[in-house]
Amino acid sequence: MRAFIFPGQGSQAVGMGKALADASPAAREVFQEVDEALGQNLSRLMAEGPEDALTLTANAQPAIMANAIAVLRVLEREGGIRLADKADFVAGHSLGEYTALCAAGAFDLATAAKLLRIRGDAMQAAVPVGLGAMAALLGADLTKAQAIADAAAEGEVCTVANDNDPGQVVISGARGAIERAVAIAKDHGAKRALLLPVSAPFHCPLMQPAADAMAEALAAVSIQAPLVPVYANVTAAPVSDPATIRTLLIEQVTGMVRWRESVLAMHAAGVGDFVELGGKVLGGMVKRIAPDASPISVVTMDDIEALAKAL
Repeated sequence: MRAFIFPGQGSQAVGMGKALADASPAAREVFQEVDEALGQNLSRLMAEGPEDALTLTANAQPAIMANAIAVLRVLEREGGIRLADKADFVAGHSLGEYTALCAAGAFDLATAAKLLRIRGDAMQAAVPVGLGAMAALLGADLTKAQAIADAAAEGEVCTVANDNDPGQVVISGARGAIERAVAIAKDHGAKRALLLPVSAPFHCPLMQPAADAMAEALAAVSIQAPLVPVYANVTAAPVSDPATIRTLLIEQVTGMVRWRESVLAMHAAGVGDFVELGGKVLGGMVKRIAPDASPISVVTMDDIEALAKAL
């Protein structure tokens, strides 16, 4: 069995998608459609930068989605591959869940772009810059990370945001609490702890204003049943019902990204092949979570052609 998986924030880089757009009309169409949906030349920002503008949450989220969907469209159009024929499940890390839903036909590309713009703006606005923070705990599993977060909280928000793989967990919350967590992490068994260069504390209760904004935005869009089930971040379980998808996307803004559990659940369901489209981060996580799985990362035209032959 096979799952197509889609990357989250941090996968953006100046130049992303440019070679693909130069080589493929299908990719160019994706970027043009996203530009039109947003009323912005996002594709130029992706291709040329500047990096600080691309890294802004409101730009990075639709850009990462557009790049991954471009890879998929080229695979489908020029490789003759239909996702519904070749994937048993889809999943995405944080914003990647929107990409997965778009890939599986739950909503169209323009809707995905607009939702991610709203999501990015709302997440940025939820907490004044400087008041929140996130940190990666390396060499710490979920139990250790939770203990570190609990010890550092001291009445402030400090929670696990991303359970990425057995040796990498990200915490999120009030800046003071996160800084305390970094300081005590080694005492609680983590190998390293480092503050992340993010502009807001994602996936924690401080994001409730953004969850409210997404509830309003998602209420106004039509969601179809996806062509294949989507593993949801907040439940680490497959979902196909549109109403449930809507609810889980709202919960996802403040909830933990249960990526490690999602991969384990897909693997337990029979998935051996994990195909990451548009990024190179999730494949490594998959290998650490399920060592006997076969992850591949598909970014370039060469990657797409190789995958089309293999499928």
